[in-house]
Amino acid sequence: MPNDPSTFAQIPSTVHENGTQGLAKGRKILVVDDEQMIADSLAAIFKMHGYEARTAYSAEQAIDVIARWEPALAIVDVVLPVMSGIDFAILVKENHSSCQVILFSGQIVTTDLAGAAASKGHVFDILAKPVAPVALLDAVAQLLSAKPKVQN
Repeated sequence: MPNDPSTFAQIPSTVHENGTQGLAKGRKILVVDDEQMIADSLAAIFKMHGYEARTAYSAEQAIDVIARWEPALAIVDVVLPVMSGIDFAILVKENHSSCQVILFSGQIVTTDLAGAAASKGHVFDILAKPVAPVALLDAVAQLLSAKPKVQN
């Protein structure tokens, strides 16, 4: 990703082109990545497309943010210091069920972490880094526009 998030102002967004612009307005997204430039750039992209976005640079910091801010979605790097993104995602599923999670990673070790989580009943889709901003915006729009699953 370029160093200057303002360069993303030119990115066309199907979020706006497909008529779901209203979906973004006021929707809260938390971006969790220990690489601050990536987290800040992604948050800037979401803000430019109508989302309310914040960043956290560790899972532990993200836990504090979610407790106070209650985002609709957390976009989380899998490989984080101390607590992995997968362990964080499990914690979010258990304690903040209204917050959905998208995981992303550029590390090979992700397969092992995802396999360990799956063996305990926690299955996650993981996007590959680098993820194109337009693809991420589309994935977020689709996830947030999906009807919530009814639990019995």
